[in-house]
Amino acid sequence: MERKNIMIIGAAGRDFHNFNTYYRDNKAYNVVAFTAAQIPDIDGRKYPGELAGELYPEGIPIYSQDQLPELIKELQVDECVFAYSDVSYEDVMGVGAIVNAAGADFTLLGPKKTMLKSNKPVISVCAVRTGTGKSQTSRKIIETLLEHNLKVIAVRHPMPYGDLNAQRVQRFATLEDLKKHRCTIEEMEEYEPHVARGNVVYAGVDYADILEAAENDPDGCDVILWDGGNNDFSFYEPDLAVTVLDPHRPGHELKYYPGEVCLRTTDVAIINKVDSAAEEAIQTVENNIKSASPDSTIIKAESKITVDDPESITGKRVLIVEDGPTLTHGEMKLGAGTVAAERLGAKEIIDPRPFAVGTLTETFNKYKHIGNVLPAMGYGEQQLKDLEETINRADCDAVIIGTPIDLTRVISINKPSTRVHYDLEEISSPNLKDILKDFIQEHQLV
Repeated sequence: MERKNIMIIGAAGRDFHNFNTYYRDNKAYNVVAFTAAQIPDIDGRKYPGELAGELYPEGIPIYSQDQLPELIKELQVDECVFAYSDVSYEDVMGVGAIVNAAGADFTLLGPKKTMLKSNKPVISVCAVRTGTGKSQTSRKIIETLLEHNLKVIAVRHPMPYGDLNAQRVQRFATLEDLKKHRCTIEEMEEYEPHVARGNVVYAGVDYADILEAAENDPDGCDVILWDGGNNDFSFYEPDLAVTVLDPHRPGHELKYYPGEVCLRTTDVAIINKVDSAAEEAIQTVENNIKSASPDSTIIKAESKITVDDPESITGKRVLIVEDGPTLTHGEMKLGAGTVAAERLGAKEIIDPRPFAVGTLTETFNKYKHIGNVLPAMGYGEQQLKDLEETINRADCDAVIIGTPIDLTRVISINKPSTRVHYDLEEISSPNLKDILKDFIQEHQLV
C-alpha cells in the first residue's frame, strides 16, 4: 500500500506528541516534514532519528511555516496536520486555506488519537487562553493533595527548544536541574514554582516515556497532574479535567483553538481574576461556560497578588516586566505587574519600547498590541542579553518583575526591583478542596 505523505504544522510541542502517538510507527503514513511557528529559532532543525523510530532513521526535517505552500508541492504532501495551540479560529482556517490551495488536505487530530492512558489517577489543568492562571491553579491542587499526604508528580506540557535527544525525558527536582537542562526563561517560569515547593516535574519530548518515568518516580507517585501549556488539551486521559478561563478576555473561550475543546470537555471551569475584571465580562464568561459545558462545576476565583517590596512601587516611575507568551501570542496587554503598579499607586508606568534592543525590538514590531509592558522573552542566550540590556537602558526608578521566576537569578538588573507573586483564591462554593476530596475518595487514595 502506498503511504500517504504527511506534514505536521507545529511549534515544538503538540506536533512532536502527535507524531509520537499516532504517526511514528504507523506504516500507512510517511511524515515528510514538520513546520515551526510561534517560537523563535526552532525551525532549521531535525526531529532526530533516535526519537523518530525505525521508519525514519535519518530523522525528519523542520522548516519554517512561512514555506508551507512551497513545501506542500515540493514534498508532494497529501495531508497537513495542524498541531499547535492558542490560535484564533480565523488564523487556523487561514492556514487551512493555504494548505487546501496548495492541494493538500487539512486535519486536526483529537483526544482519542493522541491521549495516553495512565495507570495512576490523572488531573489535568488546561485553559482557554495562555495566561489565564493554570500554574497557580496547578499549585493550589497540588498543595491540597499534599495535605492528604499524597505524592503528586507534575507533568508539564512540552517546551523542547534545545537538543531534542537530550530532552526526551526531563526530571526537575531541584533548582540545579533547571541549570543542568539549560532551561529557557519560559521553561523556568513553569518548572521553578513547582520545584521551589518541593514537587517533582517531568517534561520533554516523548510523553509515553515521560509518563512511565513519572508513574515510577523514585520519590513515589499517587497522582499525575497534567500542567497544560497555552490552551492545549491534555496529552493524558484525565480522570478529573480542570479548565481555567480569563474574564479579561471575555468571549475568547469560544474563539480560540483548541481552548474551546478544553472548555467543552472539562469537569471544572474556573473563572479566574474576578477581582480585577468587570462584572459584565465575568457574566459573559459564565454564560459561555453554561452554554458550552453545562454539566461542569463553575468556580470563581481571585488571582491574589502580593509584592515583596511595595515601597519600591508607590510613587515611583516603574518598568513592568511580564510573562512573555502571555503578552505575545496570548494577546494580553497587562499582567500581575500592571495590577500591582495600579493598586500600589505607581507614579508612572514607563514605556519600554524606546529602550528595546535586538530581538525585543522585533518582538514589539511583531506584536503591536503590547502596551507599556516588557515581555520577558528568553528562549536563548541572545534574547536574555537583549532583555537585560533593555531593562538596564530604561529610564525608571524601579523594575516590577511580574514573571513566575526571579529574573535577577538569570540576568543582572542595574536598578531596584521587586517581584510580584500571584496565587489562586477561590471565592465560591464548591471549591477545589471539596472537589478533590471527592476525587480522593473515588480513587481510594487514602
